[in-house]
Amino acid sequence: EDGRGRRAAGSRAASARFVRCLYAVGFLDLFGVSMVVPLMNLHIKSLGASHTVAGIIGSLYGVMQLFSSTFVGCWSDIVGRRYSLLACILLSALGYFLLGTSTTVFLFAISRVPVGIFKHTLSISKALLSDLVSERDRPLVMGRFNAASSVGFILGPVVGGYLAEFEGGFYQTSFICASIFLLNGGLVWMLPWREENTGNREHYQDKGTNSFSAKANHELHLKPASSTAMTNNSLFQSPWTQVATVLKKIKGIACSNLWDIFLVRFLMSVAILLYYSNFTLALEERFGVKPLFAGYLMSYSSALGVLAGCLLGPITRLYQHNTYRLLLHSSTFTCMLILLYASAPSIWMVILSSTFLAFSTTIGRTCIIDLELSVGGNEASGTLLGVGQSVTSVGRIIAPLLSGIAQEFSPCGPPSLAVGLALVAILIMNANKQKYCGHGNGKLKNQ
Repeated sequence: EDGRGRRAAGSRAASARFVRCLYAVGFLDLFGVSMVVPLMNLHIKSLGASHTVAGIIGSLYGVMQLFSSTFVGCWSDIVGRRYSLLACILLSALGYFLLGTSTTVFLFAISRVPVGIFKHTLSISKALLSDLVSERDRPLVMGRFNAASSVGFILGPVVGGYLAEFEGGFYQTSFICASIFLLNGGLVWMLPWREENTGNREHYQDKGTNSFSAKANHELHLKPASSTAMTNNSLFQSPWTQVATVLKKIKGIACSNLWDIFLVRFLMSVAILLYYSNFTLALEERFGVKPLFAGYLMSYSSALGVLAGCLLGPITRLYQHNTYRLLLHSSTFTCMLILLYASAPSIWMVILSSTFLAFSTTIGRTCIIDLELSVGGNEASGTLLGVGQSVTSVGRIIAPLLSGIAQEFSPCGPPSLAVGLALVAILIMNANKQKYCGHGNGKLKNQ
C-alpha cells in the first residue's frame, strides 16, 4: 500500500509538471503571435498592397484555418499529441520566419500559408490537457491554460509595439516570434513524455482497482501501453492511410448528436464577435470616446479574463462541477450584459458591462469546450477541438458581414443582433436540457 501510494504521488507530481509546462507553451505561443499580428496590416500596406488585397490575404488565412483545424486535430488523435504538436510548432515557426523576410506582397502571402494550415498549437495543447486530467479537474486546468495564454496576449502587443518603433522593427519582431516558436518546440520536445505515460498507466491501474474485476483491471492496465504503441505505429503509416483514418473520424463526428453543442458554440461566438466588431467606432459615435480609451478598456477586459480563468476552480466547485448549468448561466449573463451595453446611456454603463462580460465570456468559452469533450469522449479530443475551432472560424468569417449590415441601421445594431443570437443559443440549451442532466453531478453522458 505504501509503495502504491508513493507511485501515485509520483505520477501526480509528474502530471503537475507536465501541465505547468503546457501552461508555458500556451503563454509563449500567444505572446509571440500577439507581437506580430497587430503590425501586419501596417506592414502589408507599406509593401504597396491596397486595402482590398490586404483583406483578401486576411480572409484566405481564415479560410485555411477553417478547413485545416478539423484535419489537424483529427491527425493529432492518430499520430499522437507529441509529434503533431511539434510539427505544428515548427511549421508555424517557418511561417513567421518567412514573414520576417517578406519584402513583397507575394512573399507576405506565401508566409501566411504554413501558419494558416498548421497554427493549431493551442488546440492540440488543450487536447493534450484533456488527455492528462480527469473530467472533474478539466474546467479548472483549461481555465488556467486560457489565463496563461491571455497573459501572453496582453504582453505581446506592448513588446511588439515597442520594437516596431525601430528601423526594420517588423522584420525583427517576426524573427523574434519565429525564435519563440522554436523555443516552444524545444520545450515540447523536452517534456517528460515517458514519465507521463508511466504516470497515466499507474493512474488507470489505481482507478481500475477500485471499480472493476480482476480481468477488467488487467485489460485496463494494458490500455495506456497499447494506445501508446498504436500511436507510434500510426506515425509510420502511409499518408493515404492516415488521411483515410482522418476522414473516417470526421465522418463519425459529423454523424454524431453533437450538432446542438456546436450550434451553441457558433451562435455564442458570433454574438461575442459582433459585440467587439465595432466597439471602438461605436464608443466614438455614441459617447465621443477616443480610440485610445477604447484600447485601454479592451486591455482591462483582457486582464479580467485572466483573473476569471484563475477563478474557474472555485466557481466549478460552487456549481458542483455541473458544466451544463454553469454554461447556461454564463451564456444568459453574457446575453444580458451585451443588452446592457447596447442600451447603455453613459460610458460608465459600458465599463460596468465590460467588467462582468470578461468573466462570463471566459467561463462560457471554457465550459463549451468541456461540454464537447464530455459528450464526445476523450478518445477523439483532438478531432472534437478541431471541429470546434472550425465552427469558430466560420463565425469569424460571417460576423464581419453581419456587423456591416447591422451597422447600416445603428451603431447599436451589431450588439443588438448579438443579443438575438445569444437568446437562440440559450433556447437551444434549454430545449436539450434532459440530454445533459441525467447523469451524475450534471456531467454529460458519453453518447
